[in-house]
Amino acid sequence: MSNQQVPGNIFTQEKGHIHLGGIDALVRLSLDQIRTDTRRGLNTGMFISGYRGSPVGMLDAALLKQQKLLLEHHIHFVDGLNEDLAATAVWGTQMLHTVGKQKFDGVTGMWYGKAPGVDRSGDALKHANYTGIAPNGGVLAIAGDDPSCKSSSLTSQSEPMLFHVGIPSLYPGNVQEILDLGLHGYYLSRLSGLWVGMKIVTNVADGSGTADITPERMQFVQPDMTFDGKVFSPHMNLGMNVRAEALSMEQSLYTRRQEIAKRYARANKLNNIVFPNRDAWLGIITAGKTYHDLKQAFLELGLDDDALRQYGIRILKMGMLFPMEPTIVREFATGLEEIFVIEEKRPFLEMFAKNVLYGMSNAQRIVGKFDEEERELLPHYGEFEADTIGRALIKRLTRKAKLESAEEWLKRLNEIHQRIKLPTAARTAWYCSGCPHSSSTVAPEGSIVSAGIGCHTMAMWMGRNVVMGTHMGAEGAQWIGMAPFTDTEHIFQNMGDGTYAHSGSLAIRYAASVNAHITFKLLRNAHTSMTGGQAIVGAHPVAQMVADLLANGVKKVIVTTDQPENLSAVDMPGDTEVWHRDRLDEAQRTLAAIKGTTVLLHDQECAAELRRARSRGKAEDPAQVTIINERVCEGCGDCGEKSNCMSVEPVQTEFGRKTRIHQSSCNKDFSCVKGFCPSFLTITPNSAPSTDAANNKKKKKGRIPLLSRELPEPMAKLDSQHGFNVH
Repeated sequence: MSNQQVPGNIFTQEKGHIHLGGIDALVRLSLDQIRTDTRRGLNTGMFISGYRGSPVGMLDAALLKQQKLLLEHHIHFVDGLNEDLAATAVWGTQMLHTVGKQKFDGVTGMWYGKAPGVDRSGDALKHANYTGIAPNGGVLAIAGDDPSCKSSSLTSQSEPMLFHVGIPSLYPGNVQEILDLGLHGYYLSRLSGLWVGMKIVTNVADGSGTADITPERMQFVQPDMTFDGKVFSPHMNLGMNVRAEALSMEQSLYTRRQEIAKRYARANKLNNIVFPNRDAWLGIITAGKTYHDLKQAFLELGLDDDALRQYGIRILKMGMLFPMEPTIVREFATGLEEIFVIEEKRPFLEMFAKNVLYGMSNAQRIVGKFDEEERELLPHYGEFEADTIGRALIKRLTRKAKLESAEEWLKRLNEIHQRIKLPTAARTAWYCSGCPHSSSTVAPEGSIVSAGIGCHTMAMWMGRNVVMGTHMGAEGAQWIGMAPFTDTEHIFQNMGDGTYAHSGSLAIRYAASVNAHITFKLLRNAHTSMTGGQAIVGAHPVAQMVADLLANGVKKVIVTTDQPENLSAVDMPGDTEVWHRDRLDEAQRTLAAIKGTTVLLHDQECAAELRRARSRGKAEDPAQVTIINERVCEGCGDCGEKSNCMSVEPVQTEFGRKTRIHQSSCNKDFSCVKGFCPSFLTITPNSAPSTDAANNKKKKKGRIPLLSRELPEPMAKLDSQHGFNVH
C-alpha cells in the first residue's frame, strides 16, 4: 500500500493514510472503536469525560468541534467538573445492567486528565478498576504527562500511579501508535476486566504525523483465557456490593486479570524486538516517545543499521509498560551481556526488567539510571532527548569498541551547549494586554498573598507580595495550618473561577468553617484561560456565586468590576455591594479588616477571549482608541506601572525614550489612562454608520466587523527621492 496521504476528512475517511495531530488522533480513536465494534457485529455506544489540562488541554475543544459526527456514532461527550467526578461518570458506563434494559450491546468509556488529575482521581480509578468491565464494554484512561513541566506546576510521570491502582499502561510514541494501541487497549480492557491507561506526553499530544487507518492493518488475537482448566470471566462486581467482595476482587485483579493483560500483550505483539541482532552483547529497552529520541541519537551519532549490528546492539520497544510481559523480555535477553534501560523519570521499566530476569542463570547486567558502579548514567529528572541519550550510549559502547563518530559529535555538542550557556535576553511570561489579573492581583502594600493554579500564578514574579502557593483546589487551606504559629494575622489568596468550580469552593468552605482570617480574591473571568479559553463547567452568574459563598459561611463579599453598570440591576444577596475596579485597593483593605473569611469577587472577562469574541462579531468592540502623543510624553513609565499592560511599550524617538500604545495588541482595557499624564489621547471615530451597522438584526452571526466596513481609496503621493507615485 502506498504511504501517500489520501485527501479527505481525517475523521470520516476509513482507508489509506491521513495526516493528523495527537489530539485529533484521540478523537479519531473514539470513532474507530465504534467502527471496529460494528465490524464485529456489535451495536455499541461510548461515553467520554475528563478535565482539561496540558498536554490534553484541547481535547475537549476537539471533541466539541466534532460533536455532530460523534453523536451520529452514539458517542456522548460531557465535560467533567473535575477529574475524579468525570472518572466516576465513565465508571457508570460499566454499571448499566443495574438499572434496567440497555439501548446498546455495550458501552465503552474514555476518561482523560493531565497527571495531577490522575493523582487526585486515584480513589475513583481504583474503585472502577477493581469492580470490572461490562460485557462488550471497556474503558481507556488517557493520562496526559508533561515531563518537562512546560505548563504544569510539577513534572509528571503517570505510570507509577496507574501501577498503584492496578491499571495496565500503554505508551504510544506517535499518532499511529495512539490509534493502534488505543484499539488494542479497548479490546484488552474488555477481555481482562481492567481499565487500561494510555500515557500521552506533551511531544506526542502536540505533534503530528501520518497514520495508516485501513481497518485490515489491525488484528486482534484473544489470548488463552483459562486458569486451572476453567475459562475466566472478567466481569466482576460492577459497582454493586463493593465492600462485600473487595477481597475476591483484589485476588482476581492480581492473579487473573493482570495475567490476562500479559497474555494479551504477548499474543498481540504489543512489545516488539524492533531491532533483532543474534550477535548482540548490548540490549536496549525503551518505549514511547523515548524510542524515537533513541533513533534520533543513532542518527546524530552516524549509526545506521549496519553500524548497530557491528557494535552489537539489540532493541526491545515496549508498548505496554505495566504489567511487564516476561516472555518477550527473557527472549530479548538471551545471549546478551548487558541490558540498558532508557526511560525518562523514575526507573519504571528498569525495575520490572530486573524482577523478570532476577535469578536466571548467566543473568545480564542491567543499567539505566545508574551504571554498575552507581554513577549516574541517565537523569531521574526533567525531560531528556537525543543528546542526553547519545552521551549515555557512548559511555556504554566505548567499553567494547572505539566509536569513531563519537568524538566529533561530542565536540560539536559541547560547543552548542557552551553557546546556550552564554547570557541571553530572557522574556518572562506575563499577562496579556488588558488581562483582568493585571489589576486584580495588585494587593495593598505590606500584605501577604498566596497563589495557586491559574494565570494568576504569574503574579509571583511581578513584585506583588505573592510568597507561596498550593495545588489546584486547596488554595487557602495552607493558611489554616499556618495561622496559629505566626504573628501575621491575615493573608490574601488568589483563585480563579475555573478552580472555584473544579474544587476550590471546598477550600473556601473549609476556611470559613474554622473562621480563618483570610480574604479570597476570586476572579470571575468566565473562561479556563490557561488551558484554551473554554467555558467553565458549572459556572454561575455573579449573584449566585455570592449566594453560594455566603451560604458556605463567608462573612462578607464585595464585588468589583470594570463595568458596574452591567450589574446595577442585579439584586445581590446579603449586604453585598458592587464597586468599580478603581476601588480594588479600598475593597481589599475593607475585607482584610473583617475578622474571618471574606471574598473579593472581581468580575471581568478574560481579555484574550474577549478579543476573540470581538473579532468574530460576538461582542461589542469599543470604537474609541487610546494613543500617546510622543512629543508630550516624558517617558516616566507611570502608565505602564498603573496598567501592567504589555501593549504599553517603550519607543526610541529623536526626542529620547518615550512610550506608545501598541495598537494591534491592545485589548482596549483603558487601564493605562489611570496614570496622571497629559500625553494620552482617547479618540472616538465619528464615521457615518453603514446600512448593516445601523441594522444589527441583519448582521450575520460571526461576521467579522472589520471586514464589513467600507475601506477608503488609498491616496497617492510623490516619492521625491525615487520620482514615482507610491500608495
